[in-house]
This record gives sequence, structure tokens and C-alpha cells, in this order.
Amino acid sequence: MSGNTVEWPEPSSQHHHPIKSRAEEALELSRRRLLVVAALTAATFGAIGVRAATVMLSPQELKQPTPSLAFRPRRADIVDRHGNVVATSLPVVSLSADPALIQQPEALVAGLLTILPDLSHEELLKDFRSSKRFVWVRRHLSPKLHQAVLRLGSPALSFVEDQWRAYPTSQLVSHIVGLSGSDGTGLRGIERTFNERLTTDPEALTLSIDLRIQHIVHRILKEAVEEFRAIGAGALVMDVNTGELLSLASLPDFNPNAPKDQNDPAYFNIMTLGTYEMGSVFKIFNSAMALDSGRIRMSDTFDPTKQIRIGSHVIHDDHPMKHPMSVAEIFQHSSNIGSIQIAMKMGIDAQREFLGRLGLLQKSPIELPEVGAPLLPRPWREVNSWTISYGHGIAVSPLQVATAAAAVINGGVLYPPTLIKQPPGGAPTGKRVLSPQASDAMRRLFRLVVTSGTGKLAGVPGYIVGGKTGTADKLKGGAYGKHSNLASFVGAFPMHNPRYLVMVTIDEPHGTAKTYGFATAGFTAAPVAGRIIREVGAVLGVPRANEDSPEIHKILDV
Repeated sequence: MSGNTVEWPEPSSQHHHPIKSRAEEALELSRRRLLVVAALTAATFGAIGVRAATVMLSPQELKQPTPSLAFRPRRADIVDRHGNVVATSLPVVSLSADPALIQQPEALVAGLLTILPDLSHEELLKDFRSSKRFVWVRRHLSPKLHQAVLRLGSPALSFVEDQWRAYPTSQLVSHIVGLSGSDGTGLRGIERTFNERLTTDPEALTLSIDLRIQHIVHRILKEAVEEFRAIGAGALVMDVNTGELLSLASLPDFNPNAPKDQNDPAYFNIMTLGTYEMGSVFKIFNSAMALDSGRIRMSDTFDPTKQIRIGSHVIHDDHPMKHPMSVAEIFQHSSNIGSIQIAMKMGIDAQREFLGRLGLLQKSPIELPEVGAPLLPRPWREVNSWTISYGHGIAVSPLQVATAAAAVINGGVLYPPTLIKQPPGGAPTGKRVLSPQASDAMRRLFRLVVTSGTGKLAGVPGYIVGGKTGTADKLKGGAYGKHSNLASFVGAFPMHNPRYLVMVTIDEPHGTAKTYGFATAGFTAAPVAGRIIREVGAVLGVPRANEDSPEIHKILDV
């Protein structure tokens, strides 16, 4: 071959196949040459591509690597005690962008805003004009939005496999379950407390909560807030023999599928994070301390007609009596003066030790990060012991009161409150804090308040309800407000063999025509607790009993 002239080979006599024409041989040679040229071209451009990618993705130039979200373990589900899902993770895609590939940032921003109008024009434009190689545009796109973004056809946009934490019950258990951030990390509630467990163990986390009970409590509580024009409210239902919470509700609440600003008051859990002077429900512990000590008997009398003065303030009773009262009558009529006289006889040290025994001087061990620490008097003087006897001068959470009250009436054993379902037949760890005899006496006092005291409106025929009311003036600006109170009722049923405790706390209720203008606990919190007991008792299968039977009277009469 010389120049462009092709020298064709002479046919060989050794060939055993038909001799090819010169045209066929020329065509074959051309094909071979084209293959060689194509291979060389591919190799050349491949080398250029590799070099370009190396330069483009070098550590000096790559500002923010694309996260490997596709390899993040699926976060475990959270379910109620019957297996109903309250939190789950769904596969979704998230939208990102490579600013280096964006030729017209303004046009791309405008296109995205037609699909995702809540994005910030300024922030998006700033990101798209930056020297970064990766920026998030939007986490967790729905399939519809995903398709809409695809139709933009921008090579600068890409999709990353991701997970979206969904809460199918919305507000119903928001203060219990909490919520997770866009990266899957738990931020509040159970999601935060058990973040590592939910990330590393695929098995669903089972709560003690019963969604049926939670729905009833949530609905009735919401109705109460509207009825009494309250600023908030909380309630719970607890198994007194295990410490398991079947319901825990706080209003206002929030939708974890649409998180609010982190400082929004809806995130505040009244029952666990709020600490309050709880008022006369604290007389439960004052009476239990006295009866457990053996130094004071149910029939012992005290004189409530004697005034007690603290500085310029005179302690008085809402229902003053003109004669000496027994321990039972002091509890029944919620006498402040009688409670102080009991505390005087017991002394400061005995009071402090007993309240500590019931867990009222430490934070509740509930499995939530939103837990308030009690506010205690320092130093703990005699005057403090007087006011504490009727629920002022010490601030605790409603959950602490409920937990301690459960121990007072369940036979005297304190069980830590829990939001995690306990194993079937498993004996929960409890600590004896009260004698069975004192607990039996307290059950009688609980029942007396509902049959003949301030808790009558909590009664439900057949469920043998007992409990204690408490109305506490709230501190505002260093002074107690006369028209702003916290109304609470702590009750249990059935009192002859307690199984469930119900607590209702209403924050700043207002009286209605139905309550004759009164906003005290007997007219607000007590009837709300009664409504809850009426409905949850049926769902829980608690049999109704004959309240007039001699057996019931024998067990509960004082």
C-alpha cells in the first residue's frame, strides 16, 4: 500500500472456499479500519471523561457530598399495645441539585416555585449560585410532586432515595410519640428517648397505650377545654397494678406530620413537663402519711375551728365546720386547717421522708424527655410543711401525683409509670411504700369523697368510683390569681378492688351556667373524669357491681 492506493492480494490456490471478489475484500477491510478508529475514539474520550470526573469530584472542589440515604436502615415502627401503628417509615425520594450544572438559576427557581411554592426564592437562588456541588431542594417528595419535578427536565436536579416518618394517628398520641427530624433522628417524645433502639432494632416498639382508650380520653378532654374555655388540659388512665399508662393526653397538642416552630406552646406536655401546686389532691398524701405512721388513726379528731395565721394571711376552709373533725371528715370535706394540724403532729422530717418515698421529690422516671423537675422549698421550714399539707408551696407534675396516688390505693406498692407495654404475666418491679392496712383505709376515704364529698360528680353507677378533688390558685407575677386556677381530680375504679386510675387536670377553667358559675374541681375536673370512666370502663370490660350490696359496704364504708 502506498499513498491512498490499495494493493489487492492475488488469489491463492490454497484457499478451500470460493475466491472473494475485490469489492467484498475492500468492504471487509473498510469495516476493520472503522472498528479500529471507533475503538481509538472511545478510548480517547473515555480518558478525557475520567479526567474530567476526577477533577470535578476532587476533595478540593466537592463542597458537600451526596448523602448515602439509600443505605440508612429503616426506622422501626411504633405501635400501641394491640399492634396498631402510630409511627412508621415510608420510602420516598428527596430532591437535590448540583449548582455547577445550572446555567439559568432564575429560570430553574421559577420553575420549582410553580411546583413547590413554599420554597424560599432568595435562599434557593443563593444556593443555586453558590460554588457547592450539592444542595438540598426539598426533602420527602410525594409521588405527584416527584413527577412534576421530573417534567422540568433539568439535568441539574437529581433524586435521592429517602425515608419519611409518618404518623397515621396525627395529634392523637403526639405528646407520647413525639416526632423525628427530616434526617430520621428523634426530636421529641418516644422517638427521641428510643432513638437508638428504633434505628438499630427493626422490631416494632410496643407502647402501653391503648388507642381505643386514648381516643376516648382525647375527645372528652377536647370537649372539656371548649366547655370550660380553658387554656389547656391533660388526662391519663393508668393500670394501678403495673404502672402502665393506657392513655396520656395533653391539650393543646400538635400534628407531628406538620411540625410547628420548636417554641410553639402546643409542644408543652401538661401532664409530664408542667409542674404545679396541685392543691387539695395533695391531701391524699398527707392523710396516707398519717395513717401509715400508726401515730394517727382514722377516728382521731382535730379542731378546724381554730384559725391558723401565716404572716398576714389567715388559712381558711372552703367548707368550714363548727366542730372537731375526724381524719375521715377532714379528707371528706377537704379541710385545710385539719390537714395542717395533721402535718403539725407528724413533723417536717416525717413529711419530707414520706413524700420522697412516693417519688414526689424527684423527676418522674417516665420514658419521655419532656419531664419537669419538682419545685421544692429550700429550706423546708415548718410553715412550708403546713402549706404542703394542702397542696401549696410545692410544685410537681400531674403524672407524679397520679403515680403516687396509685400506690396509695393499690395495696401500697409504688410502680414506676411506663409507656412501654409490659410482658404478659411479667411481674413489674415495684416498691412497697405504704402498709396494706393504710392503703385499705385510703380506699375507703377515696370512696367517701365521691359518695358524700366534693367528688360526687365523678360517680358512675356500678363502677364504684373513688377519688379526690383539688383546686389550686395559680401563681402569676409572684402572686396568686383569684380567677385563675388549676382544677384536678384523681380517681380510681372499682374502689373495692382498684384496677385503673384516672386523672384529669384543667388549666384555668371558667364556670358555666351548668356549674352555677363555679370553676372548682368538683364542678369541672370531677365530671370530666366521670365521663372518661363511664366510657373506658366499658371498653376495658370492667364489670359493674351493685353499689348497695352488703359486700361493697363492708369493704368501703368508713
